[in-house]
Amino acid sequence: MPKTVVHTDSAPAAVGPYSQAILSGDLLFCSGSIGLVPGTGEMIAGGVEAETRQALDNLGEVLKAAGASFADIVKTTIYLIDMGDFQRVNAIYAERFDEGSAPARATVAVAALPKGAVVEVEAIARLETPS
Repeated sequence: MPKTVVHTDSAPAAVGPYSQAILSGDLLFCSGSIGLVPGTGEMIAGGVEAETRQALDNLGEVLKAAGASFADIVKTTIYLIDMGDFQRVNAIYAERFDEGSAPARATVAVAALPKGAVVEVEAIARLETPS
């Protein structure tokens, strides 16, 4: 099955040798998104809440570039450097999904994230008709 690289300038460029997302068949595999501001490549100021919102905004732009939306996400993984932030991240995350149809999810504590981020979100989405 062929794969297609998904890229948008509306989200930060990859900070390493990886793609923003890969479309394979009807599955979209989105790389981890952190709170980088598109265009500047700098982390957004404001702590875990601001980083979570920016990471989700960035993820949304990648989804959009593939013809998808948050409604198409079937699985996410959230990486936190401090599980004490879980409730705050969870509240912001919940704003992006309709109640009762949120995707499967794992949340994992990690020692560190790229660029000093405190939260990272990755996703897998299913598209009805691949782009």
